[in-house]
Amino acid sequence: MKIDLHCHTFFSKDGTSSLESIIKEGKRKGINGVAITDHDNTNAWEEAVFWGKKLDFEIILGEEITTSEGDILGLFMTKNIDGKGKSARYAIEQIKEQNGLAFFAHPFHMLEGFKKPLEGYMDIIDGIEVYNGRRPLDRGDKLADRFADEQKLIKIGGSDSHYFKTVGNVYTECEANNLVEFRDQLSKKQSVVCGKKAPLRYIVFPLLKISGLLRRSI
Repeated sequence: MKIDLHCHTFFSKDGTSSLESIIKEGKRKGINGVAITDHDNTNAWEEAVFWGKKLDFEIILGEEITTSEGDILGLFMTKNIDGKGKSARYAIEQIKEQNGLAFFAHPFHMLEGFKKPLEGYMDIIDGIEVYNGRRPLDRGDKLADRFADEQKLIKIGGSDSHYFKTVGNVYTECEANNLVEFRDQLSKKQSVVCGKKAPLRYIVFPLLKISGLLRRSI
């Protein structure tokens, strides 16, 4: 199975796209599913489940949680976590209480990297995003991949899509027939990350959303 493990909808402050357009683009790209990981909210979950069933596309419920130290990506979650102003450890613990998996999101990338040494979380973190399709430079990805090898962490990748045309540009692949098997293989570190960076021209859409010039989903 090929799943894009980092996708944002119009419910993110800088997301532009509807669930329908995200899923249709994912199917067009030939992936099997996406993780819906909006910034600090789970408002898209119900609609995501609806469109996933309607269009026969796998949906992993997640969230990109803003903490005082950096962003944590939660996957296979069951409820929202409010991490603003709180520690990364708090967010990770809350994810684990839901039987979810917790990952560092783009920890080595400029501007949005992690503020503390990652080694301090090895007792509780599950893995790390080793390829982020939205950030144009690959230095941060290479550092993350090396760190994952050193610490024996789960490796994941995602498009970090904020505009539907970039969905599926990066995906995580596991030998699986369903999400239960996918998670099991992921947990066993049997994942392969594939993909490419998004064209720089697509950065304009999140900027339009933030500026208020884009008021409806695409």
